[in-house]
Amino acid sequence: MPEKAAIIVHDLVRTFPGVKAVDGLSFSVNYGEIFGLVGPDGAGKTTTMRILAGVLLPNSGWARVAGCDVVNDSEQVKQRISYMSQRFGLYEDLTVDENIRFYAEVFAVKRPVYRERSERLLQAAGMQAFRNRLAGKLSGGMKQKLGLICALIHTPRVLLLDEPTNGVDPVSRRDFWKILYSLLEEGVAILTSTAYLDEAERCHRVALMHQGRILFCDEPAALKAKLDNNVIAISTLDPRGVRAAIENFPGVHNVVLVGDGVHILVNDASKITPGLREAMSAAQVSHTSIEAVTASLEDVFVNAVERQGEVPHER
Repeated sequence: MPEKAAIIVHDLVRTFPGVKAVDGLSFSVNYGEIFGLVGPDGAGKTTTMRILAGVLLPNSGWARVAGCDVVNDSEQVKQRISYMSQRFGLYEDLTVDENIRFYAEVFAVKRPVYRERSERLLQAAGMQAFRNRLAGKLSGGMKQKLGLICALIHTPRVLLLDEPTNGVDPVSRRDFWKILYSLLEEGVAILTSTAYLDEAERCHRVALMHQGRILFCDEPAALKAKLDNNVIAISTLDPRGVRAAIENFPGVHNVVLVGDGVHILVNDASKITPGLREAMSAAQVSHTSIEAVTASLEDVFVNAVERQGEVPHER
């Protein structure tokens, strides 16, 4: 019976001078699943990716990728995966087609297979009209999509993507994810990292990371259910004034500035709302709306970090 888990990580640790970048990570990723490592810069996402790609050794713990030990069988791991780092190695003086052909030849993909797969991926990425353009002349989003096509040309069993949509425009990001979803039918396992908590909603499961550790790991809907929907959103032109007026109000656990408003984690949204209105009125702080909302992954993450004793107040 084929192994269900494409990636198995157990108690993984990696330190650098003065920093424990990865601190006892354990998780697994199944074939046909998109799994997200989610967290801010410095959370340990890139270090984890590099270990799983076989390019960085852990200090302790172990991991298996596509059936191979990342320490003892690192060369086998590299043959079975594609690792797309934050700075994927495109050749800017080659055209789109030439870059794809180069990577196909590196992995000894037969010409008929390469041509069929290249055509399909270019169409999915909306890049057929740009196949003769130099990679150096592509936009940032197109470069990322070309990088993904090159990473997929040899049909890997496992795909490791390190913040692949960082700085990418919304249209290119949509095309990028369309390609990823199409891979699930082939049974590919996809591990992606991102600092965008809204993007994590697209994953089947996510691990919320902070300072090298996993705070929570589950399906996005299950993680949001942990807060029991006791999140209040206040729209206001003075979010800092609102925060000052209500952050010490009884029953308020956390106040976070979100764009042009405030999100508040409370015990009971329906009971506390009238008191919050009175507190803001007493402080002469205006607001346009106040309502209970469904928790976002950002709310889950902020609440989880608060439990660690460190609360980010703005996002």
